[in-house]
Amino acid sequence: MDEKIALIKNNDTWRLVPKLSGKNPIGFKWIYSQKNAKGEVKRYKAILVAKGYSQKHEIDYNEVFALVSRLETIRLIIVTTILHRWKIYQIDVKSAFLNGFLEEEVYIKQRMGFEVKEHKDKGLKLNKALYELKQTPRAWYSCIDDYFLNNGFVKYSYEYAIYIKIIESGDNFTVCLYMDDLIFTRNNSKMFGDFKQVMIKEFKMKDICLIFYYLGIEIKKE
Repeated sequence: MDEKIALIKNNDTWRLVPKLSGKNPIGFKWIYSQKNAKGEVKRYKAILVAKGYSQKHEIDYNEVFALVSRLETIRLIIVTTILHRWKIYQIDVKSAFLNGFLEEEVYIKQRMGFEVKEHKDKGLKLNKALYELKQTPRAWYSCIDDYFLNNGFVKYSYEYAIYIKIIESGDNFTVCLYMDDLIFTRNNSKMFGDFKQVMIKEFKMKDICLIFYYLGIEIKKE
């Protein structure tokens, strides 16, 4: 919980504001979970989530949908990379949804146990998204979509969450986005190194590793 609060503060997720009179402050709570892989507990998590069910449409949020890759397309990309003997990697971006900037004014109450002692009477105005806000998936998608498009990637015509980058030599780099889960493959090892460095600089990433388990699909290379 302490680590999560520290991450939120370092991310400039919120700022203290005067008393929230006349506003519609949203509460939040902690959710504890286990991250599993192959039926085994990989790690324990504490997640701070907003009580988004209390939000009001056109007051606290507007657009909420976020585009994702189709499962059929993900399977096709995985099979294609294996046939070409390319390597395929997956990224775990730390608290990915917290990177999305909010367009609306959203306020939350300070939580017992983590209040700023000198300002317990104040509230918090969100600069960026929190989990379970209705617009959080949309905010994250807009953030990562802008990032890819501003860094030389283009979208496939019929898959708006698949991004490809082609350089003059004809080498290509493909990224598949499913909410906060990303996989990517390339036919040029230098492109992977460059991509890794810019992603580390732009986002806090927990891990980049060869794919082995993704969206319930277990991948084995013979």
